[in-house]
Amino acid sequence: MPSPQQARAQASAITSGKTDPEAEASPTSQLRELFDQPRLSPGQRRIAQYLIEHLTEAAFLSITDLADRVGVSQPSVTRFAAAVGFSGYPALRERLQSIALGARGGGPAEECRGNELQAAVDAEIENLENLRRDFADPDRVIAVGRELSASAPLTVLGLRISVSLAEYFAYAARRIHPDVRLVTRGGSVAYDALLQSREAGGTWVLAFSLPRHAHETLTAVRVARRAGLKVALITDLALGPMADEADVTFATGTGSRLVFDSYAAPGVMCAALLQAMTDADPERTQGRLEEYEQVADRLQFFLKD
Repeated sequence: MPSPQQARAQASAITSGKTDPEAEASPTSQLRELFDQPRLSPGQRRIAQYLIEHLTEAAFLSITDLADRVGVSQPSVTRFAAAVGFSGYPALRERLQSIALGARGGGPAEECRGNELQAAVDAEIENLENLRRDFADPDRVIAVGRELSASAPLTVLGLRISVSLAEYFAYAARRIHPDVRLVTRGGSVAYDALLQSREAGGTWVLAFSLPRHAHETLTAVRVARRAGLKVALITDLALGPMADEADVTFATGTGSRLVFDSYAAPGVMCAALLQAMTDADPERTQGRLEEYEQVADRLQFFLKD
């Protein structure tokens, strides 16, 4: 029996002529909402994409047939069902059939199947809009940029999938900072680099931890903290073990609509911290940039326009 609040909401919807928002959503929108909640592995996202693109057929497949169509194992399908919140594949298939039959029964027109990439862009736009709201008060970014600029050496840590953003940040930071040390290997190699950075006078580490989050990144951050280094973290989660270990956390959403994540918002976060570093010591920044341009011009690093 519905609660009094639910009963009032249902009565209000009836009298106002409104219908259930889920019933109004297209099958593709319902599936995207269903599959966008958990943090899925790349293999699980392949299953999700197949179900979105072939709903009317896939909703009635056995677990064996679905696994064959996607090219995964049956246990992978079972784990996928659990990851999206179902007790098993039968429960997931029942939900899929409900959505598929709703579409057949004269529900809203199905979205164009070619819009999966557009949906990924829309999700990234939402992440950027959230970041824009966070930047309404830039004081924290400015303060951390000042600390990173003053740390000599400055260590940048990024392992596994986070390597690309760490390399981008370190490459740009070297144009404006005299000693940037990049760590992209975990284990004892990372520990040595972090300890050496602290012994050389470093005070801060900028760490990247993007999904799927690696145990070795968490261990490296803990080593840095024990060595006396402070940690600024760029990640997608404001809560959890990684954020608990960091001194400052910048939580920015990642795009999870496709098989592999996209990083529009974390990329802008990197650029914002770099901007804050340039503003922290404008004389050093200008001097280093001018010197680099002279070297680049003399050695012809870049093509002429």
